[in-house]
Amino acid sequence: MKYLYLFTILVLCVSFIKDRKRTMKGIKRGLKKFNKILPSYLVMLIIISLVLLVSQKFIVQYLGQKNIVLGTITGVIIGSVTMMPGFIAYPLAGILLKEGVPFIIIGGFVTSLMLVGVVTYPVEREYFGRRVTILRNVLGVFISLGIAIGIGFFYGEVF
Repeated sequence: MKYLYLFTILVLCVSFIKDRKRTMKGIKRGLKKFNKILPSYLVMLIIISLVLLVSQKFIVQYLGQKNIVLGTITGVIIGSVTMMPGFIAYPLAGILLKEGVPFIIIGGFVTSLMLVGVVTYPVEREYFGRRVTILRNVLGVFISLGIAIGIGFFYGEVF
């Protein structure tokens, strides 16, 4: 990350030396865009922080249901409204597996976690528009369910 910052500073200095007016105009334009997205981004960060307070036991409790259909739907819903990076989601999937949660439920949870962004809706709406954001999220839910069902067939949990 340090190298990326150094590279950015270096390129900015070269740009500033080459054409000060254009560089300053670009910096001002970037700051305007940053200020425009900042409120939505802060709301998203607050929501993510609250969601990350949810413990593993809570997730295991709601995903470790005996009813595969209800557990899969619950997994997709929890995954849709939760946001966490892959390096946290995959170890959590391993914990769920050790706790005896079926593969189909884990598949629906992790897939919707990566594909659906209810928490990121304000930021996505800002860039893509309301219609595209809703369409992307709805398709993500259906794709997550499809992948979960495929995993269930593969591991013999559906029939």
